[in-house]
Amino acid sequence: TAKKYGSYCYAIAYNILSNHEDSEESVNDTYMDAWNSMPPHKPSILSAFLGKITRRLSIDRWRKNNAKKRGGDFSQISDEASEIVSGNDDYCENMAIKEAINGFLAKLPVKTRVILCVATGL
Repeated sequence: TAKKYGSYCYAIAYNILSNHEDSEESVNDTYMDAWNSMPPHKPSILSAFLGKITRRLSIDRWRKNNAKKRGGDFSQISDEASEIVSGNDDYCENMAIKEAINGFLAKLPVKTRVILCVATGL
């Protein structure tokens, strides 16, 4: 299977991930996933079956890799937000900043907004 479809699956994975190691892992995971799902499924076109598995696993890995980049340390955001919100110098300026922050938060999905607000203490 690796000789016949390995380069095909690798090309799919690499086009999604743009990373050699992650692409090879996705291809290896494809073989394992195909092995585990073959008894109940009997694909008529093995290349399409493997390609679909590779694509799904690669997209999942891409999402996981990018989720790590989005997450992380919110302490800097929290510090900046507390400095902005706590200042009593200019009420109008603070209100504009608060409205901008609230507008940004309103555009986020509810789950992300809750996580961000809890992490930053807003």
